[in-house]
Amino acid sequence: MGDKRMLIVPAELVQKIDNNRGDMSQAEFIDFLINSQLQGTKEKAKEQQYVTKEEMRVFEQDIKSLLRRSLDFFISYGLELGKHSPKTEFEELTSRLHELENDLASEGEKREAKIKWK
Repeated sequence: MGDKRMLIVPAELVQKIDNNRGDMSQAEFIDFLINSQLQGTKEKAKEQQYVTKEEMRVFEQDIKSLLRRSLDFFISYGLELGKHSPKTEFEELTSRLHELENDLASEGEKREAKIKWK
């Protein structure tokens, strides 16, 4: 702080500074207050943690990529399952459903069980 300037402030403000500065000079006290205020503002900004536009764009792209990969996985898993699934399992499942339908129909209520197989 080699260069010095004059700051004109109201007399009441100078009185507040003098009453609260303790052993510090007026310049040191004002510098301390300004630094404290700026540091508090930076800490509040860190606490709020806002997302930037770039971070939001990257997040959106990552979510889209994750959804695409999930869809690809489930489609390929379904295709693989369909290739290796023997027809006997399907017939066994169908017969069990028919038995269940007959049991329910014998109770006096009409219910249906349907399976879509691709």
